[in-house]
Amino acid sequence: MSFLDTVHARAKAHPRRIVLPEGADERTLVAAARLARDGLAHPTVLGGPEIGAELQRLGARGVALVNPADDPRRAAFAARLYERRKAKGLTEDEAFRKSADPLQFGALLVAAGEVDGCVSGAVNTTGDVLRAALWAVGPAEGIRTVSSSFYMVVQDFRGGGEEVLTYSDAAVVPHPTAEQLADIAVAAADARRRVVGDDPRVAFLSYSTRASAEGPSVTKVRQALELFRQRMPDVPADGEMQVDAALIDSVGARKAPGSPVAGRANVLIFPDLDAGNIAYKLTQRLANAEAVGPIVQGLARPCNDLSRGSDADDIVNVACIAGLLAV
Repeated sequence: MSFLDTVHARAKAHPRRIVLPEGADERTLVAAARLARDGLAHPTVLGGPEIGAELQRLGARGVALVNPADDPRRAAFAARLYERRKAKGLTEDEAFRKSADPLQFGALLVAAGEVDGCVSGAVNTTGDVLRAALWAVGPAEGIRTVSSSFYMVVQDFRGGGEEVLTYSDAAVVPHPTAEQLADIAVAAADARRRVVGDDPRVAFLSYSTRASAEGPSVTKVRQALELFRQRMPDVPADGEMQVDAALIDSVGARKAPGSPVAGRANVLIFPDLDAGNIAYKLTQRLANAEAVGPIVQGLARPCNDLSRGSDADDIVNVACIAGLLAV
């Protein structure tokens, strides 16, 4: 069974309530129909009455339709938004106007516990999706940095068959500090347990392995490892570490003997966004790997982003992952 087949099976075993704010987009409606039809989630689509006609045309059954503009919860949601953002200058009138925006209303549904997760970004930018989530939901307890992971489904390269590697962060934080890198790693380890369902083994990557080189970024990675170990002492982790030492047992044995993760890492923490983004795209294109994501991590409740190039299958996949993150 493939990684995504497993994700679908686990989502179907415990279908969650997932809101899809971009109801005016046909890909979203097709995905909602599939989620309901296959029992993967209980989808809610946001939009006006015309969206109901589109759902009917698609033969969608079991898809709830909510219009933020006239929903009876809007006033309470606006008040909640105002309380969260008034210190940042948001007025009550602005909060009421913003509460009708589907992105913001969807995130407010998640924050209020009316649904378990939100998936958007097929139409809206990542910045808009994250802003709505941060305004309504905010970071998880103990996390100050919202970030992302790609789940890279790679062919056998260690003798154990196809596997899934977590690449983090590859989409959100351009120049993380040591504290932010630790946050990213904590969120990535927690998300891996929920999404992949196995035990994380974390490698903090660098151009250096165990002081083979020096430099500001090497120092930052070492500091991040120490902060991570203080927060998640039960999770095997090491760094600074070159990627070949992290992934290949024979290399790890030479470069980092005695390491708890050398040659066995499945969560790769990149020192900055340049490295992470380049690495995931190289892996995707040169190794013919499947890149699932970016999956937003570090929020108190799941609000996931999509690429604007997503198709209906991508939306279904991310909705299933959002359901797993809600566990």
